[in-house]
Amino acid sequence: MLALAGVDLSLKRSEVHALCGENGAGKSTLLKILAGCHPFGSYGGDLKGESGPLHMLSPADADAAGIALVAQELALVPELSIFENMFLGRELSRYGLLRKEEMQRRCVIAMQRVGLDENPNALVASLSVGRQQLVEIAKALDKEARVLILDEPTAALTASDAEKLNALVRTLVDQGVGCLYVSHRLEEVFAISDTITVLRDGKTVASGPASGWTRSSVVEAMVGRALAEDALHAPAPVKGKTAASLTVEHWSLAHPSIPGRFAVEDISFDLHPGEILGIAGLMGSGRTALLTSLFGAARTLNTGRLRRGDSPWRGPFQGPREAMAHGMALVSEDRKGQGLVLCASLNENIALATLPAYQRRGLLNWPSLRREAAEIAASLQVRAASLEVEAGSLSGGNQQKIVIAKWLKTGPSILLLDEPTRGIDVGSKAEIHALIRDFAAKGMSVVVASSDLSELLGLSHRLIVLSGGRQTALLERDQFSQVAVMHAATAG
Repeated sequence: MLALAGVDLSLKRSEVHALCGENGAGKSTLLKILAGCHPFGSYGGDLKGESGPLHMLSPADADAAGIALVAQELALVPELSIFENMFLGRELSRYGLLRKEEMQRRCVIAMQRVGLDENPNALVASLSVGRQQLVEIAKALDKEARVLILDEPTAALTASDAEKLNALVRTLVDQGVGCLYVSHRLEEVFAISDTITVLRDGKTVASGPASGWTRSSVVEAMVGRALAEDALHAPAPVKGKTAASLTVEHWSLAHPSIPGRFAVEDISFDLHPGEILGIAGLMGSGRTALLTSLFGAARTLNTGRLRRGDSPWRGPFQGPREAMAHGMALVSEDRKGQGLVLCASLNENIALATLPAYQRRGLLNWPSLRREAAEIAASLQVRAASLEVEAGSLSGGNQQKIVIAKWLKTGPSILLLDEPTRGIDVGSKAEIHALIRDFAAKGMSVVVASSDLSELLGLSHRLIVLSGGRQTALLERDQFSQVAVMHAATAG
């Protein structure tokens, strides 16, 4: 089976050309060819630049041709500083000595262009996923590329940060840069693009000016069928609110790098069976810090108290294992870095959190493991050739389903979801939303933290808004609006 089979694409100077398609449509393979990751000779067809045919054998050749790729999967070394990452493999030197001051100076200039004010000597590991994404974009800008390829550039950004980034893209395009823009956020595609091309099953199915497309026509071209709008569907009402399944009071978490500051400060809320509680806020507001600390994964001082059901009050869990013993599960925002073992099979990934249940005298009961993994994968409609394939070979949507399957195997009564649809196509996003609603309808308590405001407004029964680590609003469904949420999100 071919990953690409007849793709035609033309990118002009001073143009934003959006590339749309479901996960598995061939977008990533095409981008890797354009970035020199798949060398000339490993694919068929012609690739031409302004000066003639391009026969690129490596990413360095792509750099030399003026092509820069900001990939969806971050290519940063967490243990190195921001400026070291920015110039990794292209360090500035003189007489055999590194020109650190010059690299730091250029790093600061590039970061300022994307709205980052971090110290260039700060370790990348200290940055959130969203800010790491901005470092990647700044690195590409420093190369002064004539062709800029952005693969899901705003997937980890809030709406306001995404708007700033897209304004920057338009500025670059006005200066003569051609931009190939890949995004599953169709509202962004229509806001920024001049041309839209849709891929399906490795082929170009349609291409034309953005003005000739509608959201519905793009979706239909992507999936080959009409897809009902999902984001604005209200969740089923909670049937007769019972006693809270989780109550949290005065919850605080010390900031990991700023003494005297809090990542999360004095937050209190309750959560009921069958309820979907949304967590909104701008980047750095504390959404991820709140969820990870509730799951016992805090790495700094965590104070406050919680109560599960009618059990006695207690302090924070001492680790994820203790949180799991109390019926909690966390699907983290970084599914590839924290949710999956990419080189392991789907069977193995699904069983990761429940391996002791399959052990007998030190040996794994593989028949039982495979049977139960197949059952839960089928219930979540995981699409894979078999459950023996590696997790890294799946599309983003199916990888996310495997992570969810892993945690469902633990039998949680409270499911914490951090950016559950980040980097997932519209079809898979609708399926994930349907699963979340189904979990709640069956009595599970669900907490969803997301930078996609339309997702939260469509899924949630109630909505907590964070700003600067503090809770600035708790909105009931009849109080929902983008204006109300953004007002509270910027209150700090």
